[in-house]
Amino acid sequence: GPSSPLDSLGGAFSSKLVYDFLLERRLTVSDCLERSLRKGGGEEQAAAATVCAQLCVQLGGGDEGEEGFKILRPVLSAIMIDGCASVAARQSCARALGMCCYVSAAEDGEDLVKSMSHLESVFTMSYPNREGTLPTPNAGTPGLHGAALHAWALLVTLCPASRLTVLLDLHLPKLQACLESSDVNYRIAVGETIALLVELGRDIDREFEFEDSDTLCESLKGLATDGNKHRAKNDRRKQRTIFREVLHYIENEDFSEEKIRFGVEGIYIDSWMRRRVYDAFKEVLESGVRHHLQFNPLLRDIFGLGPPLILDSSVKSSKISRFEKVTPMAYDCLQTHLPPAHNHSS
Repeated sequence: GPSSPLDSLGGAFSSKLVYDFLLERRLTVSDCLERSLRKGGGEEQAAAATVCAQLCVQLGGGDEGEEGFKILRPVLSAIMIDGCASVAARQSCARALGMCCYVSAAEDGEDLVKSMSHLESVFTMSYPNREGTLPTPNAGTPGLHGAALHAWALLVTLCPASRLTVLLDLHLPKLQACLESSDVNYRIAVGETIALLVELGRDIDREFEFEDSDTLCESLKGLATDGNKHRAKNDRRKQRTIFREVLHYIENEDFSEEKIRFGVEGIYIDSWMRRRVYDAFKEVLESGVRHHLQFNPLLRDIFGLGPPLILDSSVKSSKISRFEKVTPMAYDCLQTHLPPAHNHSS
């Protein structure tokens, strides 16, 4: 379909660092986003949630980001857990809640706990019932469950050891059962999450073992060699690759590291934790992720890169007028606050 005005706003957020502009108007922008979330239709809500996540990444982990998150967290959570809301909007809110909380709420234990329990209330709907049977998913729910699980896994990386131990006992056995899910992308999200949880468990305790690792490895072997003719070729290939990696990690702590290059620098993705964090930023920023790794102090701090090597000249020249293309609802609200569009090109 035609791209909505909010999509172009998202594009501006993810590719340019327009920090000063946002800083002066952060409350206006978050008010406008809140209006889109509360009153917009499903598509507008989904687009607004994505922009919320991008806004948090732009503002970084400081007080400004935390302030925006305080306003937006309740409404993101409310839509995500609302069974009557559009599935696309709920999925987008789950992803945004994870990212905003990861960036803004690390200091504040309460927001972290609340966000995690809301995310759990969504993806645990995929867990087996008392008889051990997995529920039959409705259309769109595996995507929602996967987004909530990935967002939760991102937040698990912030938890203290005492909390982690409880989470591992509670979720590992249930997630193991979800490897039998009928949806390939959900199975993959579950496999990645299991690997991450085991890695975090081993970080706390070198001797970490969990119940029934033999059965787990059997399931993983089956998924790593799945030749099921009923599955699409690409899905099968992706599934086999990921589950081979998960199996190698669980059995002998192998991790096939990947180098991400940007400018003259690079980072190594050398653990499940780093992969989850990098993938989360990539989901939110899409092709803008390399730009942010070069210039955004927040990402540079998270990945241990130090201050930017060069200043980003595009910040000064970026045309603010792009922000006028917001959703219909946010548009009226922003109109009254935006400066006239300046044309910098002479």
